[in-house]
Amino acid sequence: MKTALFASLACSAAAFTSQKASTKTTALSAFEDDFGAMLPLGFWDPLGLVADGNQEKFDRLRLVELKHGRISMLAVVGYLVTEAGIRLPGNIDLSGTAFADIPSGYAGLEAVPYAGKLQLFALIGALEVFVMRDFVGGEFPGDLRNNYFDLGWDTFSDSTKLRKRTIELNNGRAAMMGILALMVHEQIGVSILPSSTGSEYAF
Repeated sequence: MKTALFASLACSAAAFTSQKASTKTTALSAFEDDFGAMLPLGFWDPLGLVADGNQEKFDRLRLVELKHGRISMLAVVGYLVTEAGIRLPGNIDLSGTAFADIPSGYAGLEAVPYAGKLQLFALIGALEVFVMRDFVGGEFPGDLRNNYFDLGWDTFSDSTKLRKRTIELNNGRAAMMGILALMVHEQIGVSILPSSTGSEYAF
């Protein structure tokens, strides 16, 4: 009798586990086939942020990923441009501080006058609130055109659109790692950029 009872309980537990695993697998199947799930990692969600299969949450996280990728791409370009010594002409403030006097990297943050930092933060905030948002319900997460400009997007085939979105996503992921590496190496005093002579790498 006890053996039959234990067997019954075990079967019930196994059925529950199987059903739960099946439900989880079904919920994640749409994300596992998403264009962002690429080799070698495939669908990678180590923290289980979308383990519940919530599409709205997944779209929000994809938008955040794209936004961070776009910012990082601009950051990498800005870092390389300033490291190359390229600066705006003229002065950055009324006291005569020239743009050319502002160093690159972290030191540049310290050298920019306080009023200039406030202006930068105000501009970033204005862009975040009034410009870089989806107000009309875009075609996909990260579509911030808002019916103002097209740039030929609607003329592309579905395969071309998918390819371009994949390229942007991959470039953004690479840029996030790239700007992080540049900042870390700067802080530990190791340059991963060509030296001023252009012929060697300084390590």
